[in-house]
Amino acid sequence: MPHAHCVRTRHPVTSWEDALVTGGGRVGALVHSTAARVALTLCHERLFLPVSEVLPAPETARILPELRDLLRRGRSRDAAERIARFAADEHPGYARTRWIDPLVGAAVLTFAPLRPGAGPPLRACDPGTGLVSETLPDGTAHRAVASRPDDVVAVELVSPSGLDGTLRLTPLEETPPIPVAVDTDIAPGRLRMRVTFPGRPPGALRGYTVECALTASGGTVRPVADGLALRGVERLEIVARITVDGPGGAGTPGPSAGTAPRGFAEILERHRPVHGDLMDRFRIDLAGPPAQGTTPAHLARLVDVGRYVIVSSCGDLPPTLQGVWSGTYDPPWRSGYTFDGNLFSAVAALHTTGTPELMTPVFDLLEGMRDDLRENARRLYGCRGTLVPAHASTSGRQQHFGPEWCLTCWTAGAAWAGRLYWDHYAHTRDRDFLRRRALPFLTEAAEFHEDFLTEEGFLPSYSPENTPADGDGQAAVNATMDIAVVRDLCRNLMRTHRLLGLSGGRRWAALAARVPGYRITPQGVLAEWAGPAGPLAQTERHGHRHASHLYPFWYEPDPALAPLRAREAARRAVRARLDWWRGEDSDEMAFGLVQLGLAAARLGMASEAHTALGMLATRYWRPTLTPTHNRGELFNVDIGGGLPAVVAAMLLGSTEGRIDLLPALPDTWTEGRVEGLRGRGGVLVDSLEWERGRAHVRLRSVEPRTVLVALPDGTRIRVECDPRQAISLRFHRFPHTWSRSASKKFP
Repeated sequence: MPHAHCVRTRHPVTSWEDALVTGGGRVGALVHSTAARVALTLCHERLFLPVSEVLPAPETARILPELRDLLRRGRSRDAAERIARFAADEHPGYARTRWIDPLVGAAVLTFAPLRPGAGPPLRACDPGTGLVSETLPDGTAHRAVASRPDDVVAVELVSPSGLDGTLRLTPLEETPPIPVAVDTDIAPGRLRMRVTFPGRPPGALRGYTVECALTASGGTVRPVADGLALRGVERLEIVARITVDGPGGAGTPGPSAGTAPRGFAEILERHRPVHGDLMDRFRIDLAGPPAQGTTPAHLARLVDVGRYVIVSSCGDLPPTLQGVWSGTYDPPWRSGYTFDGNLFSAVAALHTTGTPELMTPVFDLLEGMRDDLRENARRLYGCRGTLVPAHASTSGRQQHFGPEWCLTCWTAGAAWAGRLYWDHYAHTRDRDFLRRRALPFLTEAAEFHEDFLTEEGFLPSYSPENTPADGDGQAAVNATMDIAVVRDLCRNLMRTHRLLGLSGGRRWAALAARVPGYRITPQGVLAEWAGPAGPLAQTERHGHRHASHLYPFWYEPDPALAPLRAREAARRAVRARLDWWRGEDSDEMAFGLVQLGLAAARLGMASEAHTALGMLATRYWRPTLTPTHNRGELFNVDIGGGLPAVVAAMLLGSTEGRIDLLPALPDTWTEGRVEGLRGRGGVLVDSLEWERGRAHVRLRSVEPRTVLVALPDGTRIRVECDPRQAISLRFHRFPHTWSRSASKKFP
């Protein structure tokens, strides 16, 4: 059955960024045809072009006392410049900003008809199946799907008058930044391209191969100089496989590579239930009047297509900035994994929308980099434990140094990642995961801060990627994000020790006691920097794309901010950032709105959360419904996971042992139904529906437990949940009151 939220468009293609996408996790395709040709850019999650040698992080631990002294004296810019000079003196490779290896496309598969028609193709994508289809003006039609079980891209081309034209397999239509050698093999049943990177350093990616197996019905297929000439072919089926040769098992084929079927229909049928199961775990329908430039129905559609983009790009690795897709050798910020916001926004809805297994690639990525993360901690700060860099792709080493963007001062990455480890347990109740994977990672993240924290707190510190209003640089002291993530880390470690019956909890309570407290400004706003040491002025600058100081409200609220005054200060911080986003200067980095939306939802600010959603919905999607980084431009997937996460948070809040139903429901969502929400404590919401003040929820849990159900008016009900049978609760809302009702079936 076609998916309810299919994408259909005639939007003209000007570049690969106008593509419809299909992805099977490890492989993907950008489908971007014009009237003159069918075009697919084939992609692989491990195809990071080895542009430069990975260097060790510089040993800035040797100058740490000097840096701290500069920061105590308010010389932020001088501290950042000292780091950059030291790195350049240690290795000439750090004389300029050093970027990660970029995610690039593998090849472009094209079919050019001899007699193309005029006008844009009709293009469609079904998120429920992952199938992309296009019909050219001359009648040539094709379908494409990137198969999750078979790790191939399957393509079917048909024409009512027979396929007449040329089929080609070529590298990207750009000049690569490093030398490449391309070897092609053309035969009637095969197109093969082998790309190698001569002269690359040891351990780097060596090259890759794209093989297309062809099956033609009717007509003729014959090799020509640059491809295959088709004449009168009734149907052409293509199965494309990409093999990447490099470290970390990059050349290892997928789970069913040896038994992959040959026909398009069989590949689609094998893919459909696997992909469909992931998509069908969460369903949402919203209805009501338009507001904030969008409608509830359109928001529900964006939830669906956003989840599709993220599900399709979770393979052995998590989504990069561009998911599993790239059509260029020079993607913005080199794509890869940006840990100071983008990646964690992209995966923000995986737990709450019922696909927790897709979070595993995040943990695999981090644990595969563990030696580099330990080296970062030791060389940069002389500490034990791990330090997650702001950017990474083929290496976890901290490589990004500069006087402006002094990302080496950001030490919150491992603690923030630790929250994802805890949440994985909290949603799945997998104690084996908690013991074997979460506890070791959380412990190493905390060991770093045991060594790093001073009597003054976090010094240096960093609030991505903001500068205090009265400061001259981004290097700072006691950024609220650092305080929040380490408090959260200690809390989760103490809970982990208690659950596993271990005795180390007091150690982490002692670390939490060393963390500075939050600060509320004289204007009553939660401060982004909790207080300077010495004369360093760190006043608020609300006009910024990040909202890192609101971290305490993105997941489980920090109990230290439970008092009414603190919560009101956080609400004012949300409103101050939103005021800036309403202006014309706010253009880039849409996931900052995700940060605001999550915080607003946790604070019960329905109108503000909906405002953030309205901006996300109206500014940051192409006509093909792929998300962007800037307003209408720069293909970027992070809000594909972030927007559904905000919607989920508005409908269900959760902490251990408690769920909050409809904590931030906007007035304009007058009715709706959602299936498949998940909450911490292993709570499963089989369905939640509401209409005209009535609500009905069906709850289960992963394991038997008591759950406190909280309603928007403060009413609380304790229920016994069980995995075997759902608990059904019905409520009726009067103008200002919610009450339990079992008198009338709903709906």
